[in-house]
Amino acid sequence: MRRVPRWGMVCGLTLEWVALAVWVGGMIVLSGAVIPAVFNTFGGQDSGGMFLTRAFEGYHRFVIGAGGVLAAMLVGRWWSGEARVTVSVSEIMVLALMVVIAGVIIVVLHPEAAALQTQAFATKDEAAKKAAFEAFFRVLMPIRLLYMVNLALGLLLIGIRAKRMLDDDGRSS
Repeated sequence: MRRVPRWGMVCGLTLEWVALAVWVGGMIVLSGAVIPAVFNTFGGQDSGGMFLTRAFEGYHRFVIGAGGVLAAMLVGRWWSGEARVTVSVSEIMVLALMVVIAGVIIVVLHPEAAALQTQAFATKDEAAKKAAFEAFFRVLMPIRLLYMVNLALGLLLIGIRAKRMLDDDGRSS
């Protein structure tokens, strides 16, 4: 007997794929289209930088929602007991790492970077402005690296899910 009705699992799996698309696709669009467009369009570093800070804050809200959907569906798929939607240890580990990295970015690094950016933009003295920007870019480098790691992990998670779909018996090896 099924613990979850078929229509419920179809809806849940659809939401799971949409969440992965938001998480991964959002990062691809931000880094591949939005960032270059902002710095090639906006008049100065200040307005472009503030726009990107707000854009990433919006992306963070989507990532929090997507992480919630992915975690809920992971639990839902595990609880369903259906072999076709089995949850693997690798899937749990990848998702957990993605959520931890996103948490570090959203809760720790991004607020620090935003504060340093605001300080750099507000400073009028050139030497102090240069020092503030150097501090800002020191924080920005690990953020960029973590975003790229999270993007790679998201692609890996999509691959894990795609492989499972292609397996004959629904189980991942």
